[in-house]
Amino acid sequence: MTRAPVIIRVDANPEQGYEQMTRCLVLAAALQRRRRQAFFLSSFNPGSLGFQIKRAGFEWMEASAPLGSAADLAEVLQESRRIEASAVFVDSPNATGEYLTTLKDSGVMVVSVDHLAQGDFPSNIVFNPLLGPSIEAYDIPKGTQILAGERYALVRSEIRRVRALRSQEPLPPYKAVVALGDYDPNNQAGEIAKQLINTPKVSRVDILARSYYSNIDELRKLAEQSDGKIGVFTEPSEIPPKLSRAHFAITAGNSWSLEFACIGLPQLIIVQNEAHWPTATRLEEEGAAACLGWHETLNPSILREAVVDLLDDNLERQSMSRCGRYLIDGRGNDRIVTAFEVMMHPYQQMERIREAA
Repeated sequence: MTRAPVIIRVDANPEQGYEQMTRCLVLAAALQRRRRQAFFLSSFNPGSLGFQIKRAGFEWMEASAPLGSAADLAEVLQESRRIEASAVFVDSPNATGEYLTTLKDSGVMVVSVDHLAQGDFPSNIVFNPLLGPSIEAYDIPKGTQILAGERYALVRSEIRRVRALRSQEPLPPYKAVVALGDYDPNNQAGEIAKQLINTPKVSRVDILARSYYSNIDELRKLAEQSDGKIGVFTEPSEIPPKLSRAHFAITAGNSWSLEFACIGLPQLIIVQNEAHWPTATRLEEEGAAACLGWHETLNPSILREAVVDLLDDNLERQSMSRCGRYLIDGRGNDRIVTAFEVMMHPYQQMERIREAA
């Protein structure tokens, strides 16, 4: 790496979820392509996630204090000085305005990654990786750059490569994908898969999950008992082939939904998190998906009827595919890093002045 590194401050655990960690990994990969090394300062549960960070080519330093605390702030500042970081990316609702201001005053660029718009953001850049809330919902000072909307949607490189493969819909028999995201707090993936496999025309259901799902053993047992009709896949290398051959997906309105829209995979969305409502609603408005509502109120008959209608309507699936590909072009990662590098220029000039002095 030939440019100053960055620190990514993010935690992941069953209570908070794992969506923040995953999107920070995508950001780190985009930065690495621009020759900036990412150092994750994080507390993970399970701790094995730290080794996944290292296998992906990034550095991991275990955080010793809760994110947003005074002790954590001191640790971030210390590590920032030690590795001479140019910026700190913070992805947590626990990062207060005072916390971010102190980081900014230390001389590093501060990038806040947030999809909730709760509190104030005295950062240099605020980045919302989902399709809502709107820019107007954020409390930001003058001079702060905000990146939000479909142009900045994050798409993993291994999934974006499926975009070309799905230029035409695969031939039947019909295959479904259940992908509720990086975390399934309600353990619904297995139940949805059972309902789908009993739906007419659906011959195969693949559950795309994570190895740290709380019910991953139950899902694998379900797959073993399904006579090959249900599969469970957790490795990143296993996911693209399943997406290239699927005819539709059940998603939850999170970042996975945006990735599937990018490759043109028709979706039925079951919202599991209140924060994902704006994304689910926008995808439905744009014609890239159909939202079936809140997970607690979903009736199996509604899901069955929606699947049958979708498989019976070739034009509807083609329309969803075209609308999704038009809305999300998959270049958001590069746009974010470009904006970051543009904003970095004043900091680089100040560093050169300090070195000359």
